[in-house]
Amino acid sequence: MLYRMPELEGPYPAYLGLTATGELARRAVQAAGLLNECHACPRACGSNRTHDSRGDCGVGRDIVLASYGPHHGEEDCLKGWRGSGTVFLAGCNLRCVFCQNWDISHEVRGQPVTSVKLAEVMVRLQELGCHNINWVSPSHVVPQLLEALVIAVERGLSLPIVYNSGGYDSVETLKLLEGIVDIYMPDFKFWDPAVAERLCGVRLYPEVARNALREMHRQVGDLTIDPQGLARRGLLVRHLVLPNDMAGTAAIAHWIASELSPHTYINLMDQYHPSGNMLRREPPPPFHDLGRSVDASEFDAAMDAVLAAGLHRLDHRQPVRRGWFH
Repeated sequence: MLYRMPELEGPYPAYLGLTATGELARRAVQAAGLLNECHACPRACGSNRTHDSRGDCGVGRDIVLASYGPHHGEEDCLKGWRGSGTVFLAGCNLRCVFCQNWDISHEVRGQPVTSVKLAEVMVRLQELGCHNINWVSPSHVVPQLLEALVIAVERGLSLPIVYNSGGYDSVETLKLLEGIVDIYMPDFKFWDPAVAERLCGVRLYPEVARNALREMHRQVGDLTIDPQGLARRGLLVRHLVLPNDMAGTAAIAHWIASELSPHTYINLMDQYHPSGNMLRREPPPPFHDLGRSVDASEFDAAMDAVLAAGLHRLDHRQPVRRGWFH
């Protein structure tokens, strides 16, 4: 099935249009208010992060920067030939027991940085030739990211923003990003609330993720890729296949195709391997079923389910079995 790409409307990157009117700065101020009795993410933990109390995410007022640099392991349409400018943000509003970035997400390892420093990082990634600025795990630090973006734009930043999240995002916060983010790249991890509760401690994850993906798609639509093969604007959904179909791939694929668009760009990932708490020789109960990698037949069945749902825009890189992902 051929898919005709729509023409982009409005400024590119999107935030340049809001900068000229002062709206970007106003959004940053509005977002900062979310840190008082924090409700920046769906956990709404109520911590006063303005006064540097740590939220459930493990982060206070300043962002904790784990690392940054050109990343050549992302989807082809993001990495291009000069890399995606990834900014790895420590802390997380999920607690997946199999997390493959455990030290960053659970242990919050990294360096606290001010908004000024983070702006310098984004400008530096532009100077290095990256095709975009890729915020990795941003859901809990959107206010700080917007503060930094205002400063970075003043210093010449003009790359599109990729919002690379676990899918556990607040619609209220996402609405503050309308006209700022060009490319949304959420995970859709689990369909079954019972599985979500067992594996990340959040029973409402599937419902929250559905609402978040609806809002993301409303803002940016289907993914647009330019003649050079680079993503310009739109939604790209990642889905990690889990052993024993714990993720509920068929149900997720059907929902995406019917409720969002059959033209949604999907990266179906097969690189699950025991990590985080699963690295022990005997994973603790009740997680014994996560103690192995996904086998080829499971991944093939997941791919068949995605295609049967009517989704046809799949990331076509060679599968990376037992590899690294975030």
